[in-house]
Formats: sequence, structure tokens, C-alpha cells
Amino acid sequence: MSEAGGGRGFGSSVPQRAPWSLVAATAAFCLVSATSVWTAGASPMSREEKQKLGNQVLEMFDHAYGNYMEHAYPADELMPLTCRGRVRGQEPSRGDVDDALGKFSLTLIDSLDTLVVLNKTKEFEDAVRKVLRDVNLDNDVVVSVFETNIRVLGGLLGGHSLAIMLKEKGEYMQWYSDELLQMAKQLGYKLLPAFNTTSGLPYPRINLKFGIRKPEARTGTETDTCTACAGTLILEFAALSRFTGATIFEEYARKALDFLWEKRQRSSNLVGVTINIHTGDWVRKDSGVGAGIDSYYEYLLKAYVLLGDDSFLERFNTHYDAIMRYISQPPLLLDVHIHKPMLNARTWMDALLAFFPGLQVLKGDIRPAIETHEMLYQVIKKHNFLPEAFTTDFRVHWAQHPLRPEFAESTYFLYKATGDPYYLEVGKTLIENLNKYARVPCGFAAMKDVRTGSHEDRMDSFFLAEMFKYLYLLFADKEDVIFDIEDYIFTTEAHLLPLWLSTTNQRLSKKNTTSEYTELDDSNFDWTCPNTQILFPNDPLYAQSIREPLKNVVDKSCPRGIIRVREESFRSGAKPPLRARDFMATNPEHLEILKKMGVSLIHLKDGRVQLVQHAIQAASPIDAEDGLRFMQEMIELSSQQQKEQQLPPRAVQIVSHPFFGRVVLTAGPAQFGLDLSKHKETRGFVASSKPYNGCSELTNPEAVMGKIALIQRGQCMFAEKARNIQNAGAIGGIVIDDNEGSSSDTAPLFQMAGDGKDTDDITIPMLFLFSKEGSIILDAIREYEEVEVLLSDKAKDRAAILKDPEMENEEQPSSENDSQNQSAEQIASSSQEVDLVDQESPEESSLNSHPESLSPADTDNAASISPSEQNSNPTENHETTSLDGECTDLDNQLQEQSETEEDSNPNVSWGKKVQPIDSILADWNEDIEAFEMMEKDEL
Repeated sequence: MSEAGGGRGFGSSVPQRAPWSLVAATAAFCLVSATSVWTAGASPMSREEKQKLGNQVLEMFDHAYGNYMEHAYPADELMPLTCRGRVRGQEPSRGDVDDALGKFSLTLIDSLDTLVVLNKTKEFEDAVRKVLRDVNLDNDVVVSVFETNIRVLGGLLGGHSLAIMLKEKGEYMQWYSDELLQMAKQLGYKLLPAFNTTSGLPYPRINLKFGIRKPEARTGTETDTCTACAGTLILEFAALSRFTGATIFEEYARKALDFLWEKRQRSSNLVGVTINIHTGDWVRKDSGVGAGIDSYYEYLLKAYVLLGDDSFLERFNTHYDAIMRYISQPPLLLDVHIHKPMLNARTWMDALLAFFPGLQVLKGDIRPAIETHEMLYQVIKKHNFLPEAFTTDFRVHWAQHPLRPEFAESTYFLYKATGDPYYLEVGKTLIENLNKYARVPCGFAAMKDVRTGSHEDRMDSFFLAEMFKYLYLLFADKEDVIFDIEDYIFTTEAHLLPLWLSTTNQRLSKKNTTSEYTELDDSNFDWTCPNTQILFPNDPLYAQSIREPLKNVVDKSCPRGIIRVREESFRSGAKPPLRARDFMATNPEHLEILKKMGVSLIHLKDGRVQLVQHAIQAASPIDAEDGLRFMQEMIELSSQQQKEQQLPPRAVQIVSHPFFGRVVLTAGPAQFGLDLSKHKETRGFVASSKPYNGCSELTNPEAVMGKIALIQRGQCMFAEKARNIQNAGAIGGIVIDDNEGSSSDTAPLFQMAGDGKDTDDITIPMLFLFSKEGSIILDAIREYEEVEVLLSDKAKDRAAILKDPEMENEEQPSSENDSQNQSAEQIASSSQEVDLVDQESPEESSLNSHPESLSPADTDNAASISPSEQNSNPTENHETTSLDGECTDLDNQLQEQSETEEDSNPNVSWGKKVQPIDSILADWNEDIEAFEMMEKDEL
């Protein structure tokens, strides 16, 4: 998790080769001076509405922070669905996600400087006292060096920075004597043993109490780390050195950055995702700007801003040139192979790249920032939130959304750079979506699945540290913040470090000499703040003109001009375009048509046939459009067979008091009974069946009559349970797992299978909940007696289901969200590809549910279709372009791979099947060689 921040941006020129202190001091002015550029030509949001939205952000923060303090503190994080704290070791392990938790009240520390930004100075003073009184940094727990640095060390330093600012103002923190700084120094020394490697790259994890490689440490055997993990230390460590005078921290962080720079791929100037900390070999050779690399680039540029070392800017500019040359395919940012940078390494983008437009604002490259941000906004308008990953044709790849703040961050910096009120409206949409879909009685819950609206019992600390900070600053005027935000730079966790650190303890701030470094040609780089006359011509519609072509990039659109030309060509006797359903790879005429459309076939050595489109190689714009349409149809055909067998997750929504639809639980579907995707949802009060396992005739039919029966898993088949509760008069059933502690957070969801007999007699809907989600309903029954739920294919709008009068007055969401159910639409990118391979059997293609966060080890697995099946499997669901020029109706069904399971077999799971589309810009004469290299690298 990393985010871009702000300090250096637009305005007054900095002299070439300016002294580093002047560069840092000028950084804030550069950004703020451009904020009036757009206001003359746009319709500004009124001061009253901005204040209203700012106050709404304050209320939302109070709801999140207050519930953490009431229900979770001193635990690291709040579990907002169960209203309790998440304590390491007391909850089922979530893998790498839990490495951020160190039993050090993470959310409180991460939120310290947010309290000051939001003008909650009294609460800040109280919070600092709690940190000093209660937090222990000497716990026997293994934590992530990266997460601990950006969240805890950064939180302590940000708190210290604003504590001394408040003390200087004379009203608050008069008692403060650098106690937070001393805690930060203590933590810094605890992290230093992680750097005990020959390369200088840190181990990814460390034991806070025992360090590295001791038997009791239980860590120190790792060989690999992500590039961001090793390259996102310099701001916090250098600030710690500048604050304390202990230079060792900055020295170690610089050494790690130097090593990463030396290990870049020299021909492409790109870095990989994962590196061996002992040998320096690249373990994962794909490269992008998202998970695993993101904040490495961010910290190179910000280290230049904060420390004034020219080498950091030179390195950043070298990498940035490579990013814009190979990875940026506006509005997309697509991962590539570092040795074959013209070849894409995966078919999807991850949510963490949403920070990049903000970093481009800091760089001063505004046009691609606007383009990528607008593309991301269109995805958000379709799904309400940005999925953890989405394909190049804008379908959900990983469906979670852990309330990440990167998009809000980029929105804030684009508004600061342009002054365009459009970005205020974007921020308003973010606020509405958070309140409508993520707000629960005990805080804000992460989205388990953006398609169903189901929740996860999770509220990460970065939500309070960053989201509310950026949203509040977006709507705040200068006088609304009690200090000058332009005097600070944001770390990747949005913690504030003062720019005056650039003039403190200057021993390490000169030219970097810790490694051999080749001076680069100055002609490649800018040494001044960008000229706003170039960035923003005297055209008030500049940014709008950039955004406008992207308005329909996600939702369905129809290129009417092309169609009119095509219709005329049909009337003149030309043949209609080749349809994917008619295509035969052995037909020479079809191959000739493909060539005309800019589509080429590549026969891979493993028997696969790959289609690649290069729009620029098409015979005409009309042929390029036909090729794009053909590729989209082929994508549909390649996944259609899977779709016919898939059942997506369902939603159980608690609609009675005091939940009012705010709590949505992820449920597994059944292969029998009422299909909730085709029929109206089922709503009713819940009641436990007797016997609870539902394996015999119910002894309490009067209790479940007309209600949704709760049944425990085990001892008989699911279908048998369904028949027994249906015979007792139940209108639906929820099976709750008998494996105590199981949760959809940590276990793959599955669908309930029948009993091998005809199940047409079962007419009620049946859903499955793991133990943790089921306990939420059982606890609600114990506390409130009568609990009403809604069984549906996806969460319903609370305004339509609420009965509580006060809830009916809630502000309704923007109509912009109405597009969420529209089908995905093709984007006319310069090239696309799709693999045609043999269809896997269900057993072979079953995938576990995806991890809760983006991991350096994530790999790409493509769905597929056999060429021989293309002509034999057309389906009614496959509407494609008709001869009269109608738009393609692309199917937008959910992309999970389902698996059947009997009640007695908990080991068969169903997960999410990866999309088959990739969009590449390649020198296609080298494609086969490149794919062979990718296979060797196991990408």
C-alpha cells in the first residue's frame, strides 16, 4: 500500500542546479501557485457547499475514529462488523495483511496527524498522551518492515512534526518534550537489524523484540522482498536522522535505494517487482507502477524534494521516461517485462496504481494524470469503488475494496494543480459512496465484493490516516486548516514531514556518494517547476477536453461515425466484417481478413494460438474498428463456456433495526432452489431450526413458518436440509458453517451442491455463511430478538428497503452511480491480445479465493477457449454487432470459477477466474521469443 503525496508542483521557476535547500523551500509554493488557473472558466462549487462537504468528512471521521476508540482501542484495528478490536493472534490469520499489526495501537498512531489536519487539536493532545502511556514497541511479534516504517514510524514522526508546530503556536502541547520523537528513535533502532544483508536491502520482516535470525525471532530466513518494500524508507529514515542528528538511519535507507538503482534493467531502465535481498537477482521480472513497486518511484521524487539531492531526481526522471515509454498506454498503465518492455506481463491493473496521477502532478506531467484519473473514475462510477484489480476491458478481476485512499489522493492533487471544480464533484461522489455502501453502525467496513456490496470485517488504519485527510483538504480553504499545509510534504501514508528538514543536519544531503554513480545528461531533465502557461493554455476547457474522450471508456458507447461509413460500404457491395463466432483458424480467407484488421496469429510452442491486434497495422480506420470488435467478441467466446457454469456469490443484508441494510455479508450460493439472480430477492425474519442441523423433520415448524431458517452445516446433505425447512414452511434458508472461526476473509467461498437426485422440488433460496459471518446474525438475534434479512444477488439500495423514518432522509447518491449495472465496453487501445487454448476441466482450473491485499507473488492465469470450439458454441447471451450497425452488447456477468461441493466435503472451493484479455504494444516480430522468456521466468 503506497500513495503519492505532494510538495513540489507548479509555479515559480527554480534556478537551474538550485541549491538543495532552495529547491525544498520552493516546493510548496510551486504547487499552490497554480490553483487559480481554472476557476475563471469553470462553474465553481459554492463556499457553502464546500463547507457542508468538509463538515460531512469531519462527521465521517468522528464515526470511524470514535468507534475505534470505543470498541477496539488499544487493539491495532477496528473490526466494524463485530464491533471489536483486531488483535494479532486472536483472529484467524490473514497472511501478509496481518504483518502490519504489531500490538502497538496501529490505528491510533496512524491517525495522529490526521487529527490536527481536521482541526481536532484537543483530541490530538489526548491521543498523544494515550500513545505515550499505553503503546509498547517491544512486543514479541513479527511485523513488516515496510508497513511498520510507513505507518508507525511515519505516524510518530508526523505526530511529532505537528506537536512541535502546535507548541510553537502556544495553545496546545505546551507540556510536550519530543516524547513521540524518542519513541520513533526507539522504533528506528528496532528496524535497523533488518538491513544486516550483504546488499543493504532490508529483510521484509523483523521481530520487534528479538530482531533477525535468532531462534526466538521466528524470522530472518526470507530471501526476497518487493521493490517498494526496500525502496520506501528514505523519507521516514532521513527525517528521523534530521530530527535526532543520528545519521545512521538515513545512511541505511540511502544504501538500499542505491542498490535498487544499480540493479535496474539497464536497457529498459525498469525495475522488477521482487528482488533477492542477498544476490540482487530479480525474482519477478514484471514491472509497473502498482503493487510491489509504486512507492519506490514516489520516494525517489520526494527524496529530492525533501533532501535536495540531485541524484534522486536524476534517477526518478530516468525511471519516469521508461514508464511513459513502455508502461503508460493512456489512459491505461500496463505491467511489462523488464527485459522485453514492449510486451505486457499481465492482463489487469491493480488499485494501487491510482496514486500515480498524483505523482504525475508532483512531476508536472498533467495530461496523462488527467487521463488515467478519469479512466479510474469511470471504473468507480461503474462499481461504486475501485476493485483491487480490474482487467483492461474494465471488468472486475479481484472484487475487494479495502477502502483504499489512493484515488482520493490523486483527486486532491489534481484539484490543487488545476483548480478545476470537476474534482470537487469527484470527491463528493467518493463521500456519497462511502456513506451509502461502506458505512456500518461501528465504523466503515471494507467491501468484500464491489459487485454484491458485501462487507468484510475490516477497517485498515490507512483509511483514517489518509482518506479523511485528503477528502477534508480537497474541500478546505486555506483558512480552514490551522497551519500551512504547503510547508510539509506527504509521505506515502500521508504523514506530514516539514520541508525545513532540508536545512537540518546537512552532512548527508550533498551529492550521493554511497555507490558508483554515472552522471546523466542534464538535457533529459527539467530543473524548474513546470510552466503553467504550457500546462494550462488560455483555454478554460483544457482539462475537460482531455477527459471528454474517456467518458465512455468503461460504459457502452457506439462509434456512430465509423458505422455510417461502414453502412455506406455495405450498400456499395462490400462484405460485412468477420464475426468471431464464424472464425476458423484454418480458413485462409479468414486469416487474410484478420491481417487486414491488424490482427495477427502467433502459434506458441505449447500449442496455444494467440491473437494480437495492432490497430496501426490495419488497412483503414474502419478495418481497425472491425478488428477491435472482433477481439472483443473473441474474448466473450473464450469465457462463455465458463460463464454458463458459474454461480457468483450472493448477499445477506441485515435490514432490521439498528442495521437498516448497512451490514452486508458474503454468502455462497446453492446449485438448487430459487436462483436469486433471476428472481426477486427474498426478505424475512430469521429463526433457528430445531434440530439445528436440519437433518430431520423440524420439531418447531411454527417458529420457522414464513421465515428464513438458520441451519447448521453437517451430518447430512444440503439438499436434505433445504427440503426439511421447506416442508416446515420456511421461505428461505441460511446454512451456517459448523467450523468455528471460519470466515470468508480467510477461506475460499463455495457453492452448495445437491444430493445427486432431482432437486426441482426445492423452490426456496438457500445460501451459505461461514461461521464468522453467521455469528453476526446469531449475535444480532441474541441482542435484538427479531432480525430481518434480505437474501439477494447483490446488496440493495438502503433507501429502498429501510423502514426507519430517520433513515429515509439520508442523502441519496448521485445519479452518476446509476451506471453500475451497465455492461463493460471496449476501449480502442492501440493493441489487444487474446489466447485461444484448450478449455481446462473444472478440477484443473479451480482457484482459491484471491488474497486480501496485493502481493508481490501474484500471478496471472488466463481463461481460455479451444479454437475448435469457437464455431460450435455460439450462445444466445452473445449479442454482437449486427449488420445495421448496432452497438456490441458485451456480457458483464461476474467472473468467478465455481465448483460444486457436497456438505461432507469442505475442501472443494470456487474462486475468481482471471480474464483472458491483454492489450499490448509490441514489436510483434519478437513476440514468440518474448513469450518463451516469460514462460521461463514463470510469469
